[in-house]
Amino acid sequence: MTVQFLLDKMSELETQEAVAVGSNIITYGELLEKYHNWLDWIATENIRPGEVVSIKSDYCAESISLFLALTHNRNIIVPLSNDSKAHFETFCDIAQNQYDIIVSENDTQLIRTNNRPAHPLYDVLREKNHPGLVLFSSGSTGKSKAIFHDLSQLLNKFTVPRKMMRTLAFLQFDHIGGVNTLLYTLANGGTAVVPSHRTPESVCQAIEKHKVEVLPTSPTFLNLLLLSGAADNVDLSSLKLITYGTETMPDSTLTAITTRFPETKLLQTYGLSEVGILRSKSRDSKSLWVKVGGAEFETKIVDGRLWIKSESAMLGYLNAPSPFDEDGFLDTGDQVEQDGEWLKILGRQSEIINVGGEKVYPAEVESVVLDMPGVEDAAVYSLPHTITGMIVAIEVKLSTDETLTEFKVRLRRHCEGLLQAYKIPKKITLIDSYTHNARFKRMRKRS
Repeated sequence: MTVQFLLDKMSELETQEAVAVGSNIITYGELLEKYHNWLDWIATENIRPGEVVSIKSDYCAESISLFLALTHNRNIIVPLSNDSKAHFETFCDIAQNQYDIIVSENDTQLIRTNNRPAHPLYDVLREKNHPGLVLFSSGSTGKSKAIFHDLSQLLNKFTVPRKMMRTLAFLQFDHIGGVNTLLYTLANGGTAVVPSHRTPESVCQAIEKHKVEVLPTSPTFLNLLLLSGAADNVDLSSLKLITYGTETMPDSTLTAITTRFPETKLLQTYGLSEVGILRSKSRDSKSLWVKVGGAEFETKIVDGRLWIKSESAMLGYLNAPSPFDEDGFLDTGDQVEQDGEWLKILGRQSEIINVGGEKVYPAEVESVVLDMPGVEDAAVYSLPHTITGMIVAIEVKLSTDETLTEFKVRLRRHCEGLLQAYKIPKKITLIDSYTHNARFKRMRKRS
């Protein structure tokens, strides 16, 4: 599979809006022209098929068209957004990229490295003459893993026509959700709207200005959106769908967001960088029960954990052993409840806190605490304890001027009756910064 089906769609819709960045609108015809310019540039610079190329850029028309051109040239692409700047050197050492292309709307810089990548997984893809994609995990459960995909397999799922939508490009294209959003949008003739900044204010302004219909984001960002009040002074009536994933949604945040946007449908999505994004269906907008799967996926539940088999699964990690079992299933590590075909994602097995033999899911405690007035953010983690093995600890960001002693009293009173005693945080720390990373995913301390 190449990008030809995308190019055909772009030719059909050449006068329609493809990418909107601020006031700059790029049509499909203009995006196609940029794509051909990049193909010529790639040929001039003698970048050959199978070579490893990083794109250091956030979403813009130039980086999107370069991504398509490198895919056509069957390169192994390592997208690196500015979110990952602190890790560029580490990620490039792992991927062993031969070229760094630093891209903005007005400038391009090409850096040739001395790397000679010889990873066995690269050789597998080169023998097939397929393009590749390297993505890095967020590192929320330890060291970042380099996830290597056959990009042809990822492209396959987008050949089935679906609904044309104007979609906010919130997740960057070094994230599986960002890649999924971009390819879905282009394959169906939609418009990818890039906010000037990923703040609640900029996102709301972009939704209003470009009549965005779909906002794919994370529960953490939705909580920030509610706290900011940014939606109160703009017209967001175009917004038909909010999709959320990447982490467990707190009940309190879901209740608040459905109350604030009663006319907007909410859909829980589920996916992993290793297997791609599954098709999903929420029981309703106010429910955390979801069906996941699709024609190219198989799922099973083993000991309460979700396992997934995918036709578009990664070939493997560049810096870790393969995680797949002999039948091709991946243990997601996510604990779930099951009600027939419906699942409720409880949280990662690795983050469960065992208090004297009783399980505590951080998201459940965070949901209760986030419902307290004056709490802007909260992250639950475990601490060792000589008697119970572990205790529940929490970091909290407040908008009030309470002392720690005052807040401890208020938190414990609030939690009584809502949480069992062993789930109520025993160690409470007030912090000044938010607990999320650049991908708006909550990062919890590891004991």
